[in-house]
Amino acid sequence: MSLVPISMVLIIVGIVVGLLVFFYPVSVMRMQVKFYEMINWRIEPISLQKEFKRTKYSGLYLVVLCLFASLYIKFFLMPQ
Repeated sequence: MSLVPISMVLIIVGIVVGLLVFFYPVSVMRMQVKFYEMINWRIEPISLQKEFKRTKYSGLYLVVLCLFASLYIKFFLMPQ
């Protein structure tokens, strides 16, 4: 059984999530705060501007990582 189709689905999901994080960083930060409140932790950024920028970079990093993973699968794991 080949894991390539499952990997490609996960890569597509990663790209979609990365784009959502990049374009909607405030919503992602709110979800993170709500999650930590559910497990009885309180987090708040010291610098909201830095947190906003880093969240956007995280989304972009996820998209780039998924694109590299898809290229790796295409060129090294798929049968020729």
